[in-house]
Amino acid sequence: MSIDTDRFRTLLTEERERVQRALTHLEDEHPGSIEDETDELATAGDNHMSDMASATLDREIDYSLEASSEQHLAEIDAALRRLDDGTYGKCVVGGEDIGEERLEAMPWASLCIDHAREREQRG
Repeated sequence: MSIDTDRFRTLLTEERERVQRALTHLEDEHPGSIEDETDELATAGDNHMSDMASATLDREIDYSLEASSEQHLAEIDAALRRLDDGTYGKCVVGGEDIGEERLEAMPWASLCIDHAREREQRG
């Protein structure tokens, strides 16, 4: 299979920049710790427990999004390394070609569809 590596490098680089901007935005929205935020609410005096619960939930969601984004960045970086070493488009488990349609949808994909399904089934 012949892959347009320049095109996929561009797609990966653009996706990396998008995810990095999203991470920066999340970090800018909540620069302190969750304890700082809830302590601030508690000392304000007129806040209810529901305000603290809401702030905690919002923060937990942001932590989850941040962790997911960091994982996504790691997958993109790994795909860029595979482009550099000439293994991009090959399944890291079995060495089979990853279908171009799959790479179009997920340029960071490291598994062929069969191995991806196996991994999902194992959970």
